[in-house]
Amino acid sequence: MTRRPRLISTAAAGAMAVLLLAGCGGGGDGGSKDNDKIAGADTGGSASASPSASASTSVDRPRIDLPADVKLTFTPEKTGDAVKDAILRDNAELLRALDAAIVAQDPRLPALEYYTEGQGAVAAQQWVKSFKDAGWTITGTVRYFDRQVSVESKDKASLTYCGDESKGYSKVIKTNEIKDTKVTKDSYVAYGVQVQKNEKGVWELVKIASTRGADRCQP
Repeated sequence: MTRRPRLISTAAAGAMAVLLLAGCGGGGDGGSKDNDKIAGADTGGSASASPSASASTSVDRPRIDLPADVKLTFTPEKTGDAVKDAILRDNAELLRALDAAIVAQDPRLPALEYYTEGQGAVAAQQWVKSFKDAGWTITGTVRYFDRQVSVESKDKASLTYCGDESKGYSKVIKTNEIKDTKVTKDSYVAYGVQVQKNEKGVWELVKIASTRGADRCQP
């Protein structure tokens, strides 16, 4: 079935395509074979939406809602370490915000800007715009697993995780057509993320790298 199209924002470096933002899986229409795909989607406005995971901090984070036809799951959600748990939470919210922007067709969605900074913000906007220009949105389920955090300093950290995008699809907005592609090894993606903590205590996306078809993420 269909995986969503994806976007590469910088040239490939070695085996990894160095991205400022990841994209969502894609078949022949609208996505390069070399690109990475976005996984899962949230929306800023759906009558049948369910709220994103609440953040138990004093920071007033934006609310992000998922439409009924889009789901994201994250494993693990917590590690028991307060700093690592905060990083995992904000990374999950970033992915939700990214997909919410795609569903809303809004590259400048406030929730997306909240979780991105610098080059990461620019790439996020470009990625959402590519969907908007194509007249596509996203639907289905994406599973993030094997999420691991490495804290480098009080305000810098990195994450690695896998994305199972075999059930995440792209959809033509005007016709509701689901774009079909077969599930292959490339449906599974390894991610490497750099984040930094801002003055509000939010861990923002700075860069993300991905390797499609990575052996360590295969089922």
